[in-house]
Amino acid sequence: MTSRSDTTARPDGTFVWVWLPGATSPVVAGRIDRVAEMYRFAYGSSYLARPEAVSLFQPELPLRQGWLEAPEGLDMAGCLWDASPDSWGQRVIIARLTGIQGRAADAVDFDKLTFLLESGSNRIGALDFQRSATHYEPRSQTASLDELHEAADALQSGELREDLARALVDGTAVGGARPKVLVTDHDREYIAKLSTSTDPYPVVRAEAVGLELARRVGIAVPASRIIQSLGRDVLLVERFDRPGDGTRRMLISALTMLGFGDFLGARYSSYPETLDVLRKHGASGKHLGRTLFERIVFNIAISNTDDHARNHAAFWDGQHLDLTPAYDLCPQLRSGTEANQAMDISRSGRRASTFATCIAAAGEYGLTTQGARDIVDHQVTVIGEAWEDAADTAELTHVDRRSLFGRQVLNPYAFSD
Repeated sequence: MTSRSDTTARPDGTFVWVWLPGATSPVVAGRIDRVAEMYRFAYGSSYLARPEAVSLFQPELPLRQGWLEAPEGLDMAGCLWDASPDSWGQRVIIARLTGIQGRAADAVDFDKLTFLLESGSNRIGALDFQRSATHYEPRSQTASLDELHEAADALQSGELREDLARALVDGTAVGGARPKVLVTDHDREYIAKLSTSTDPYPVVRAEAVGLELARRVGIAVPASRIIQSLGRDVLLVERFDRPGDGTRRMLISALTMLGFGDFLGARYSSYPETLDVLRKHGASGKHLGRTLFERIVFNIAISNTDDHARNHAAFWDGQHLDLTPAYDLCPQLRSGTEANQAMDISRSGRRASTFATCIAAAGEYGLTTQGARDIVDHQVTVIGEAWEDAADTAELTHVDRRSLFGRQVLNPYAFSD
C-alpha cells in the first residue's frame, strides 16, 4: 500500500448527521469545529427548527444555539467520540491511508476528526460524520465474510493491500481492540468477531459461552451464534442498536455518562456512579440497581475483568437513558490467584473480583445483604448446572471446557472472603 497524504491532512471540522428516534434516514444535526487541540460543537439552525429534534446527549450538548465547548477534562464531547473507532478500527484507517502497518502504526498521530470522517458510516449508535451539510454519502463497502476475514488477517500480518483495506471500511465503525467486521443477514445486522492465529486461548468460543451463560442466569444479552469462516471460528452478535426496520438507536457509553476520557476512565470509573447517572436520567430507576448488580456478579463469575466503562452503554432517546443488553462478556486469562474488575464496585473503591466485594456493597445498589447473596447463589448454581449445555451451544471442545471451567468460569478466588 502507498501513502495517501492528500487524504490525511488535518480537517478543521465535520458535520454531524443523526438518525432521529423512529427515522429511517439521517438529518444534519450540527458541526464539530477544531480549535487548536480542542473540539467544539454547535447545532445547526435547521436542526433546532425541527419539532422532533433531540439533544445528542443533554448533560453534554443541551439543545440550544451557539458553540458548546467540550466538558471539562475532555477535548471532545463524549457522546460524539462514542461513535469513533477504537484501536482496531484506527489501525485499519492508518493502514488504508498511509500504508503503515504493525507496531509502526502506533507512531502515527491522526487528528480525531480524521478517524471520524474515515471510519464506516454504519457505526455504533445513530450518528455519522460527513464533510457536507447538505449531501449525505454513506461510507460502506460490501464484501463476503470470508473476504473481510482475509483482509483482517492481512492487516494483522502486515500484508494488507489497498483493495482489501477498502473492504474493511464498515468494520472501522465498531469499537474494541480485536478484529471484527459488520455483516448483514436478511434484515438483521451483526458484529462478526474474528478469531486469529495468535489467540492465546479460544477467545471467540469463550465469549460465546459467556453470552450463553448470561442468557441462562437471566441477564439480557443480544442473540449470538458461532459460525465458520476460513476454517476458523467467528462469533456473530446481533446489533441491538439496529432494530431491523431501518432505524438506528443512539447510544451513550458509561465512560461518557461519567464524564471521562479514555485515560481517566480506566482509572476512576465506578459502577455506583454509573448507577447514579442512570437513575438521574432514566425513565424509571426501578430495578436499575439490581440489574447492574447482577451484571457485576456475572462478570466476576466468568472472570470478565475487561468490564471497563466503554463496555457498558445505555440507549438515549433524547430525554432518557436505558441500559442496553450486556455485551463483551468474555472470560479473560488469569495470570495469578487474585484479580480486580476494571471499575470500582463500591464507593470506597473496592474492585476485588470476589462475590464478597459485591455483597458488601449491596446497599449501594438498593439491595439487602440477603438479596445480594441470593443473586450470587442463583448465578453460581445456574452456571454450574447449565455449563455443559452452554458449552455445547458455544461449540467448546473438551479441552476448552477443562481449561475454562474452574479457572476463568467460577474461579476459586471469586469465592474468597
